[in-house]
Amino acid sequence: MSFAEEFEANLVSLAHVLQKKYALLRDLDKSLQENQRQNEQRCEKEIDDIRKGRAGNITPNTSLTQFSEEAIDEQKHSVRIADEKVALAMQAYDLVDMHVQQLDQYMKKSEEIRKEKEAAAAALELENNGKAGNAGEGGRGGRKKTRLATAASTAAASTGMTSSNMDLDLPVDPNEPTYCICNQVSYGEMVACDNNECKIEWFHFGCVGLKEQPKGKWYCPECATVKKSRKGR
Repeated sequence: MSFAEEFEANLVSLAHVLQKKYALLRDLDKSLQENQRQNEQRCEKEIDDIRKGRAGNITPNTSLTQFSEEAIDEQKHSVRIADEKVALAMQAYDLVDMHVQQLDQYMKKSEEIRKEKEAAAAALELENNGKAGNAGEGGRGGRKKTRLATAASTAAASTGMTSSNMDLDLPVDPNEPTYCICNQVSYGEMVACDNNECKIEWFHFGCVGLKEQPKGKWYCPECATVKKSRKGR
């Protein structure tokens, strides 16, 4: 049984226990009110008898604050009933508080587990992206490599379209790295600049005016301009 199922079962049990305690509280309250009513009547009668000097063994010189043993016992009984009510109320409060603390602990633990799962998923995704990037970008040294975007190649395979006439307005992973002078994600065929210090490195064929892979070494427009300026010095 999971914690949620166990907690739900305990809540059902708690409801029954609280119902019984509240019913007992109502009974005690009725008993207390009746006892207090009788005690007030007895005390009023004894005070009246004291004033009139007709209170059995109570003489006219007796203080008005001194009541019979019966009246005092009734007052003590009222105090005991009140103490029982307080004890029952405290028990009910402790039961509810215990369940609230259990729920707080469960929610805290669930939040920790959720964060751990999200962190593990993010780490796995980052690792997979890194492996995919290394596989597509390995080796430069004059050899032209081709990169195919996952979304683009999947759509091309399912529709029979080529990367040159595809609608590239596809949803992509926001964590996907961007390339080329257009600063977009990889799609279709791409070519790598042979300048090892090139800041961009990978370019889409269409963005640099290529229709097929160039033969020999190839430099992007910016690197080619820098290379020519150095030769002219």
